[in-house]
Formats: sequence, structure tokens, C-alpha cells
Amino acid sequence: MKKLESIQEFYESRFQWIPNDIRNNFGHFNVFPLQSPAIGLGAKPLAYGRREWYNIVLVFGGGTLLCSDKQYPVKKKAIVFTNPYTPFGWEERNLITKGYYCLFNEQFLKKDKRIINFLPFKTSTTPFYELTAAEAASAEKLFLRMFEEVASNYDYKYDIAKLLVEELLHLTMKSKSFNAESPKIQSAAQHLTIQFLELLERQFPIEEKFQTVKLLTASNFANQLYVHVNHLNKSIKETTEKTTTQIIKERIAQEAKTLIRHTRWNFSEIAYSLGFKEVTHFNNFFKKATKLTPTQYRNI
Repeated sequence: MKKLESIQEFYESRFQWIPNDIRNNFGHFNVFPLQSPAIGLGAKPLAYGRREWYNIVLVFGGGTLLCSDKQYPVKKKAIVFTNPYTPFGWEERNLITKGYYCLFNEQFLKKDKRIINFLPFKTSTTPFYELTAAEAASAEKLFLRMFEEVASNYDYKYDIAKLLVEELLHLTMKSKSFNAESPKIQSAAQHLTIQFLELLERQFPIEEKFQTVKLLTASNFANQLYVHVNHLNKSIKETTEKTTTQIIKERIAQEAKTLIRHTRWNFSEIAYSLGFKEVTHFNNFFKKATKLTPTQYRNI
């Protein structure tokens, strides 16, 4: 897996220039069309990895999103939300017929963090939503408005851009796909579960060999969330029908698969980064979780 891509690297690699607001470490927003050579005949996959910005992509035609070691194939039209904490990439971009994307960093939001607190940007929710023809047409109009505003000389054009991003979020959360995929937060148990999942996700991805997962048990998380471990376990079981330990193990196994497949680290290094004191303990854990040894998984 490639290392965290900075917004400066994004502009240098694609456009060979860097906007002044990025050079000065100011907030940044921009919007782009999806076009050749990124899509269409001969398009190459987008490398799997983390980017330091927030991203919204509207896609028409096809393609496959890779996110947190899962695949989301586009049937006809889809909208995707990514954040700096979750690795993603794209395959089969030659199947995408058209699309748009906007990106922004956290500095752009200044003190108003409402946008990134909406569910589609959360690490604990599905980042991919199929849209109906009508929903996709409405989303496309919002992107076209973004192009108009960014190209204008209006002093408050980026305030309008924030409103258009927020409207995209509301359009998505009202969509049939979102309501089918994402349960509404209605209880204290669900709220605590979301907090737990976000705290779990903040430990990932592992990008350097000296990194190591610190929170490994239900008690570790309960202490961080200032709740009794029994209350945490009960809330998570009620909300997900899984135990706290089961979810932690599943996420560690997911990261293990990513490190085995996308790095050249040896298994001792991977074991250390995931909190295992002995590589044999890691090997046993991985085989129990996946039915394969680390070596077998790397050679698939």
C-alpha cells in the first residue's frame, strides 16, 4: 500500500503546479471532471492508499472502488465519500464513462466541522452509494454549480462551495441506497458503538514499521471512552450483534491482509505493528481468522 499522499503531491503529479493556498498551508477546495487518461480507454487503476484530503466522487458507467480492503462495483451511477483515515483506490476505471470529484482539506472548514461529521464521511459507514438516475442527475447539477462558483470572482464563492458539498451530503442521505445501507443513530448504544468504531479506525492504516496498535482489548477501549467495559460490550452487542472482541479481531485481520498483500514487510514486522509479541501468535491468529497462513495469503 502506498504511503499517505499529500495534497501537494496530488497537484504536482497530476497538474505539475501547486495552488498558493496549499503552499501557504491555507484551506483548500477544488472540483474537477473525471477525464482521460484517468478514465476511459487505456485508463490505469488508481493505486490503493490514503490521501490527506476529503473527497467526493460522482461516477457514471462502471469501475470498482477499493476501500478498507473491500470492493464496491459501480452498476450504473454511484457517489463515493473518502476521508484521510481510510485507504482507497479504483480498478476498472476504463469502464467509467464520466464523472466529477471535489476535494478539500480540514483547514478549508476552519472551525465549522459539520461537513465531516455527516455519516457518509465517517470511517464506520459504507463510503459508496448507488444512485438512481434522478438522484445522479441532481448530484451532477450540484457539481456543475461548484465549477461555476470556483471559476467566479465572487468573494464568498467558497462559502457557497461548502453549501453545495452539504447539499450533496443531504442528497446522499436521502437516497434509497443510503437508507438501505445505513441505519440511523437513534440510541445511546448506537452512539457509543460509533464512537468505539471511530476510535478503533484511528489506529489504522499502519504505514511505518515503528507504528503499533495500542488498543487491543475491550477494556482498552472502555477506558478511552470513559465507560465501564460491561456497558461497552452490551451496547456493541445490541447494535451490531457482534462482540467487542470480535470486531477488534476482524479489524486487525483486515489490516493484516492489507499489510501482507500491499507491503514487503516480513511477518515479524507485521506482527509487531499489530500488537503481537510473538510472530507465532500472529500466525495462529491470522490462520484462525482467514483459514490461510500469512504465507499462503501472500502467495494468492
